Amino acid sequence: MATKLYVGNLTYDTTSQTLQDLFGAHGEVRSAEVIMDRDTGRSKGFGFVEMSNDNGAKAAINALNGHDVGGRSLTVNEARPRESRSGGGGGGGGFRGGRY
Repeated sequence: MATKLYVGNLTYDTTSQTLQDLFGAHGEVRSAEVIMDRDTGRSKGFGFVEMSNDNGAKAAINALNGHDVGGRSLTVNEARPRESRSGGGGGGGGFRGGRY
């Protein structure tokens, strides 16, 4: 079973290929993705790596959590399921302040 890992505290010039190469030394990588800001196109400083099995995932966590890459200490752990977001937002409309 594949295991998805969260990788945090990445330098802003880290690429998905860099993650693929870094984690590939510890097991088979199914996918590696650095999360990018849609407005700036720049890395948000974190990403996700999917390892093909639990043994590779554990090996990568043990080897890379706290490991210095580009002057930054990586945070590597098993990714938690994404929490659902409510579609809210809102507020707005109506009179705000002053007299009627």
